[in-house]
Amino acid sequence: MDAAGVEAVWRIESARIVAALTRFTGDFGLAEDAAQEAVAEALVSWPLSAPASPAGWLMATARRRAIDAIRRRTALKDRYALLATAPVVDDEIDPDRIDDDVLALMFISCHPVLSREAQVALTLRVVGGLSSEEIARAFLVPVPTVQARITRGKKTIAAAGVPFELPAADERRERLSGVLSVLYVIFTEGSTATSGERLVRPDVAYEAIRLARTLAALQPDEPEVHGLLALFELTAARFPARTGPDGTPILLENQDRRRWDLSAIHRGLAALVKASARGLGPYGLQAAIAAAHASAPSVEETDWDRIVVLYEALGRVAPSPVVELNRAVAVAMASGPAQALAIVDELVALDRLPNSHLVPTVRGELLTRLGRHAEARAELEIAARLCTNQPERAILLRKAAALS
Repeated sequence: MDAAGVEAVWRIESARIVAALTRFTGDFGLAEDAAQEAVAEALVSWPLSAPASPAGWLMATARRRAIDAIRRRTALKDRYALLATAPVVDDEIDPDRIDDDVLALMFISCHPVLSREAQVALTLRVVGGLSSEEIARAFLVPVPTVQARITRGKKTIAAAGVPFELPAADERRERLSGVLSVLYVIFTEGSTATSGERLVRPDVAYEAIRLARTLAALQPDEPEVHGLLALFELTAARFPARTGPDGTPILLENQDRRRWDLSAIHRGLAALVKASARGLGPYGLQAAIAAAHASAPSVEETDWDRIVVLYEALGRVAPSPVVELNRAVAVAMASGPAQALAIVDELVALDRLPNSHLVPTVRGELLTRLGRHAEARAELEIAARLCTNQPERAILLRKAAALS
């Protein structure tokens, strides 16, 4: 098995392994370090001889590394003796049991003793399985900053003596917004990868959906949990039509909507109804936008006026430059590109999204529609230089070449 195979196994199993190790050792930081050591060993040994059970191999190796680490801590000799002689619990790597452990791990990562930045970075790393580089791209911060947040987060949790257990209902409510934001970033990375050779990383996105479903079952009275789940389902419904057989991206206006996953749309709409119980929050509003797309037979027949209103509401409850940029796209469809260009130019003037390919991408599209082809080509070329996802970059370069 090559490095790509090891990475694929790690993506799927990392959260379960870290969660089981944390339950076994009672030490969040030690569990994550031991799991990382196991995957590093797998990168060396698996290309020579792949194990019959990759997940079991990682779990067993990480468990040995954890015991070795405890043994080296002379102050914990008694604890080491207890762990070293303890029988391996049969259900330690049972997915049905570990689902609850993963959820407990999420709430530990989002403990109030941590800053929001540390909560998100730590949970993305140990639960989402994302690398420091991927987290850095998601938050537009340097890699060393992310690494420092992860390190500080683990030390803070250890110093605070946070127990490995699912918090009580009132504590879960306090930490819920952090957990939701983590799931959102994980899903976003999966639905539109920030880098690499694939536009969509379904394994990452579907893991976020799985965790969101588990969270919705645990917190059935929290509307925003259902709002987030609705957003995930409705967005993932378009995955089958977003790329061609060779992985080439297919734009929304060119997608075969017959390939959209109707069952995912139905699940998303049902979750949106639950999210609407007490008025839509930020995730519910985004889900409502996704529902407007999912229910439209074509781009031309989409209710763009409704989408503009939803983006305006979203901009009031959760303002961000990305929301403004998406609002500009909706305004362009509802009222024309000139009005939308004014919104984008304001973002440029305020330098709200520096070093992001999104602004020049949208600006290039609007200039193209206005017939200002030379300016549009320049914007699309800038966007291509800034874009780190290869399929997206290829589309931008083709569009720019078509304007030559």
